[in-house]
Amino acid sequence: MKRILFLLFAIGLGAGMTVMAGMSTSKIRKETRFLTDKMAYELNLTTQQYNDAYEINYDFIYSVRNIMDYVARGYEWAMDDYYEALDIRNDDLRWVLSDGQYRRFMGADYFYRPIYVTGGRWSLRVYINYPNRGLFYFGVPYHYHTYCGAHYRPHIHHTSYYRGRYNNFHHHSTPHRVRDQRVYHSYRRSDFGSVRIRPNSSVRPHNAPTRPGNSYRPETGPGSSSSNRRPTSGSSTGFSSSNRESGKTSSSSRVSSSKRNDSSSYNRNNSSERNNSSSSSRRGSSSRSSSSRSDSGRSRSTRSNVSSGQTERRSSSGSARSNSTQSSSRSSERNSSGSRR
Repeated sequence: MKRILFLLFAIGLGAGMTVMAGMSTSKIRKETRFLTDKMAYELNLTTQQYNDAYEINYDFIYSVRNIMDYVARGYEWAMDDYYEALDIRNDDLRWVLSDGQYRRFMGADYFYRPIYVTGGRWSLRVYINYPNRGLFYFGVPYHYHTYCGAHYRPHIHHTSYYRGRYNNFHHHSTPHRVRDQRVYHSYRRSDFGSVRIRPNSSVRPHNAPTRPGNSYRPETGPGSSSSNRRPTSGSSTGFSSSNRESGKTSSSSRVSSSKRNDSSSYNRNNSSERNNSSSSSRRGSSSRSSSSRSDSGRSRSTRSNVSSGQTERRSSSGSARSNSTQSSSRSSERNSSGSRR
């Protein structure tokens, strides 16, 4: 009987752990979006800050999803792993937020330390302040369906990908690690005060889940390579409340570009037509000029022919007159010789 009860207890515990540890990627994205949406609303994030904060929160929730059940069961090594992942996340956000935004971020526990355990289950604190889980102030992030952890620190030699992306404002001067604070134990009681710490549980067992930040592997899927191609604009502009507006803007730009192309092609067609008409007019004028030249040549030739005919007639008449005078002179000479006889 005891064995049966023990087996049932083990099966129930394993099923509960499977539900929590087997959080789907879609659920991680929903949890991440809800947390990031409220951060953007309260901290007045820009579009680029919103997208980067979504990445950072996604990496954090994804990296702790397999150890939170161990935290809820009182394993101290799991708590250490959790705060290690939390310090990585908070330091990445330090390079995304301005100094004023980061101070407000640290002043809100549901942002600065977002996870807590109560009743043996873990959840996000932000749901206490925003119980309506269907309320979103902004649209989905730019790469909501494609980002799979490409900018997590282990992929870039444990350095922050976001350092140097924002040079237009002052960042918080020093890292603010939770475990380095004097109030760390009070934070720990606030986060996991209902958890009874197991004795001799500070050593990490060999079969424990992967430590956050050591050998994290991003998921692969269709379109995952596009997670790195993000818009870098928006650091100085306000965040739009819907991504459809950016789609409209891009479509309008495409339409305007096509209109410009059409107008340019139209102008080119018109210019070609004008060139053709001008060339045809030049051809016509040249043909007309050539015809006029030929006509003038013909008229000159006719004039020359006429003048030559006139001169010939003049010469023939002159010759006729000379012949008549010669004949008259001869007749007068004959008369004068006859009279002498």
